[in-house]
Amino acid sequence: MTLFEELKWRGLIKDISNPEIEELLNKGGLTFYIGTDPTGDSLHIGHFSSFLMAARLKKAGHHPILLIGGATGLIGDPKPTAERAMITKEEVDHNVEALTKQVKKLFGFQIVNNYDWSKDINFIDFLRDYGKYFSINYMLDKDIIRRRIEAGITYTEFSYMIMQSLDFLWLYQNKNCVMQVAGQDQWGNITAGIDLIRKKTGKEAYGFTMPLITKKDGTKFGKSEGKAIWLDINKTSSYELYQFFINVEDEMVIDYLKKLTFLTKEEIEELEKVHKEAPEKRTAHKKLAEEVITFLHGHEEYEKALKISECLFSEKVKELSSEDIINSLKGVQTILIKLEQNVVDFVVNFGICSSKREAREFINAGAISLNNKKIMDLEYMVTDKDTVDNKVMIIKKGKKNYYLGLVK
Repeated sequence: MTLFEELKWRGLIKDISNPEIEELLNKGGLTFYIGTDPTGDSLHIGHFSSFLMAARLKKAGHHPILLIGGATGLIGDPKPTAERAMITKEEVDHNVEALTKQVKKLFGFQIVNNYDWSKDINFIDFLRDYGKYFSINYMLDKDIIRRRIEAGITYTEFSYMIMQSLDFLWLYQNKNCVMQVAGQDQWGNITAGIDLIRKKTGKEAYGFTMPLITKKDGTKFGKSEGKAIWLDINKTSSYELYQFFINVEDEMVIDYLKKLTFLTKEEIEELEKVHKEAPEKRTAHKKLAEEVITFLHGHEEYEKALKISECLFSEKVKELSSEDIINSLKGVQTILIKLEQNVVDFVVNFGICSSKREAREFINAGAISLNNKKIMDLEYMVTDKDTVDNKVMIIKKGKKNYYLGLVK
């Protein structure tokens, strides 16, 4: 299987600017770039497929450049529905520095910042040297612009396409970069850059896009309960990553294995077979979690996430440290607790049950657990033996109500 055939099999090719791209990719040796604007101080899982694409091409003998948009980040790529909120120059600079460190550590790519060549272009030169090559009709025909016309689009946003095209031209002329790779929502900007290079130099450049990774219903992939899943371990722990992947939709897990891992076609097809035969074992989900976490944070972090997952909701919870428990239950309601209380008083005093009558009903039904140990004795005394490190306790009411108790 050629490189291009593999990328097609993985579902990683959406649009191509020229049929020659297939041969160029298979041959190797191209310098290409992917870009990201510094809207945050970490990449998130939605970026991961694009950066893995760059790593795949590097592995095949191509030469990636990562462009961090210190200039375009000050402007804002037009969104389909509304204008992006402006962020300050100080925020952009901070985010550029953080992303540069992160990408160097994870991927080792050459990194450039478009602020370096954009900052000294004055407005008249911008219009004369670049703006005159863009027809308004051509720009209006681009999908993202067309969708915004009725709602309204500012001149600043409208100019973003020219700025990104300028980036491609600069990299073409100064870094011998002949191809741009991006998500499908960047197709209009890619083709605009190719046209600018052709008009300014008379030469050909190339580009292709990848389908955006989505959930089964077509919504964006990469959030859990409304929160972004970050690649920075200090923003999203390995345990949170594990839980995210172990809970992805059954119908989508094989697609994610193709796009988010380096597993071979044969390995993925075997996992697909096992998944179809016994989806409840979540073998494919576990492998997906293992591959991504190991790539991002190392195998030791994966083993730690696995142990936390296995212990956290079993009676093995005391094998964990209080720090592990607190970090793993960030989204769980936290309450301050006092010990040396009868269990009925305990669950009422801290708002877990609304009354002593309700407390007794739940306890008698075996629906109250302390560190995953069912409490069915109405006279049970809650003491430090029910904590981890004398600091924390996981309290469960019913099947879905969890509380993280912190000892006062």
